[in-house]
Amino acid sequence: MKTRQQGFSLVEVMVAILILGVALAGLTHGITTALVSSKDSELQATAALFAAGKIETLRAEQDVENGETDGDGGAGLESYHWKQTISATDTDGLHEVVVAVTDVRNKQEIFELRTLLFQPGDDTVDTKGKKKAGSMKQ
Repeated sequence: MKTRQQGFSLVEVMVAILILGVALAGLTHGITTALVSSKDSELQATAALFAAGKIETLRAEQDVENGETDGDGGAGLESYHWKQTISATDTDGLHEVVVAVTDVRNKQEIFELRTLLFQPGDDTVDTKGKKKAGSMKQ
């Protein structure tokens, strides 16, 4: 008479541990990928907001001069470096503004924002075609 043994054999336990290990490795890789992707998205969103802020500051100051300026992100944004390029277009008073934000650690460009800003000159034309004296600068 054969007695039936209860429990798992060594082979069954080894296969179960192997399956669990593969599943755990896949799960770890998936979580790591999600975290890296989330961090990249955060960097890009912050760089986009920073670039938009630089352009809005320029627009608010109403002091558009052709040239190139650059600088660091400042307090809390130490990992960012920005470069602003302003150049004239074919239309008088219209300037192309490009703000590029790069990552300080790997020197890669994270975000670039381009726009056009208009700043009337000293002699602007009113709606009736007459020249007006003065400027928007105060």
